Amino acid sequence: MKKVTDVLIIGAGPIGIACALECKKNDLSYVVIEKGALTNSLYNYPLNMTFFSTSEKLEIDDIPFISTKSKPNRDEALEYYRRVATSNDLNIKLYEKIVSVEKNGDHFTAFSNKKTYTARKIIVSTGFYDIPKLLDVPGEDLPKVSHYFKEAHPYVMQKTLVVGASNSAVDAALEIWRKGGEVTMIVRGPQIGERVKYWVKPDIENRIAEGSIRAFFNTEIKEIKEKEVIIDTPNGLQYLENDFVVALTGYKPNFSFLKSMGVLLSDDGNYFPTYDPNTMESNVPGLYLAGVICGGMETHKWFIENSRIHAKIIIREILEKVNSLHT
Repeated sequence: MKKVTDVLIIGAGPIGIACALECKKNDLSYVVIEKGALTNSLYNYPLNMTFFSTSEKLEIDDIPFISTKSKPNRDEALEYYRRVATSNDLNIKLYEKIVSVEKNGDHFTAFSNKKTYTARKIIVSTGFYDIPKLLDVPGEDLPKVSHYFKEAHPYVMQKTLVVGASNSAVDAALEIWRKGGEVTMIVRGPQIGERVKYWVKPDIENRIAEGSIRAFFNTEIKEIKEKEVIIDTPNGLQYLENDFVVALTGYKPNFSFLKSMGVLLSDDGNYFPTYDPNTMESNVPGLYLAGVICGGMETHKWFIENSRIHAKIIIREILEKVNSLHT
């Protein structure tokens, strides 16, 4: 007879780890399936990234997160969540991808690229960092174009176009410039993003004002070529010599995966998934959503510090339903 797990958690980011901790504390059988490394999104962040949040706001299950400065960096976060997972001996399967999920009566059947699982409940906490928002312009598939930024070294002594005006784009532009790259920023709007970290925003604005970093506002890329990029500015088309394009225009959840499981999405372009905020249960009974995936295309709405509570909400709801069956 196939073993039935109480809870199957898809995604081993901070929120997935928090859900696993809640399951273990409440004696629920569980398994966490992660297609990449532990906290795969954090692992793929830039090497020198500093969080906007302070360390205590990134803590899960009241386990202290100690950092050397008020705002931790990527390596400290990786160490923290790694220790939480290993010291609590959490049941996490890495480098395994859930391909599809089917509802069969009161149970779910989840098919991964390695095996099949049967679970009473499903928690989806897959984040949004794996699918970039594309520019949809000719040449975007050239090897010189990247939608992720890891470190500045490859762009030293090169003409690099950074697309975007968010924290990731600003951090990349500043770091590449400081390491000796020639940076040009392409910004669709009229200014640097309002949500850019308050201690970084004056820095990038001053670099642009003094001409160290060139910036085109109200501008979009029209075409990317081997040695140049064509941009559409308020003053017409311009042709810029170029070696690399770092397009940091944001990312989006895997909406097709949600839809394949029966989760309804809004049709207003934001693709908000349907769920009850009091329980985090989706329109599919027994299937719960946790973390940033709850925000649809508004990926700035949920983050670690305000969605870590989702774990307690979900497990409390699951326990109440289990207890009601026995009363």
